Amino acid sequence: MSLTVLVTGATGFIGKRLVPAMVEAGHHVKAMTRHPDTYEGQGEAVYGDVFDPGTLAEPLTDVDVAIYLVHSLDDNDFERKDAQAATAFGLAAAANGVTQIVYMGGLGKDDDDLSPHLRSRREVEQLLGTSGVPVTVLRAAIVVGAGGVSWEMTRGLVKNLPAMVVPRWAATRTQPIAIDDVIRYIVGVTGKEEAYDRVFEVGGADQLSYVGMMRGAAKEILGRDIPIIQLPVGTPVLSSWWIRLVTGVDTTTAANLIDSMGNEVLQTDYSIRDVVPGEPLSYAEAVRRAVAEDDQT
Repeated sequence: MSLTVLVTGATGFIGKRLVPAMVEAGHHVKAMTRHPDTYEGQGEAVYGDVFDPGTLAEPLTDVDVAIYLVHSLDDNDFERKDAQAATAFGLAAAANGVTQIVYMGGLGKDDDDLSPHLRSRREVEQLLGTSGVPVTVLRAAIVVGAGGVSWEMTRGLVKNLPAMVVPRWAATRTQPIAIDDVIRYIVGVTGKEEAYDRVFEVGGADQLSYVGMMRGAAKEILGRDIPIIQLPVGTPVLSSWWIRLVTGVDTTTAANLIDSMGNEVLQTDYSIRDVVPGEPLSYAEAVRRAVAEDDQT
């Protein structure tokens, strides 16, 4: 079934991969960006800014499914901004007859003491649907792929440090997922009525600590292990400055992500496989693909 699909954040880490995948699946894609005049990807470039509600009616016109991939983690006031944007987008989607919104949320148990980042992701899930459009949520932990902030942090640390002294959050377990699997899941739930108003957990094949992720990345990037010493101290602010110094990742974004790393984020529900069958990639394979893509750029 061919649908008209709006992809917000079409030039972002996920969006630029999702647009061609949606086109390949036979959908007409509207690629929403704040700079359509310079857009060079597939699909129909349309102007829109989720932080400016007055710009949303036109890109959402005649859209069946809207994919919401926008966040403002690079802003200290991201919780307020993302809540306002989600509310406005949900209202505009309802006004234009959109039948489904698909949103990438964050893994983590609802009864945990969630970080501001994960708490904001939960709030956005709710606000997108307050105007009545069915929302499908895919909750993921770290997404591994070239250009992703979390991957760039990992790659930069592994490539630039012969050994590491890491703070206590590095022992927290997580379940990284390959960008290829994320794209497969988003395409797979698009237009599926059995996915309406449901929350799915998505993860890769491996559950690892952040130390384990860095060691696994080192084996693929450097061909060897690296010495890692873990300390029982460390704060998001200090860690973010350390990461900025070593990797160049924006300090505010790094701090907001690191603040979430104290939450164990593991997949506990596998119902996504009933809607989108198939086994996810291993962490090692996700890293190999990210490295290969990095080498091509």
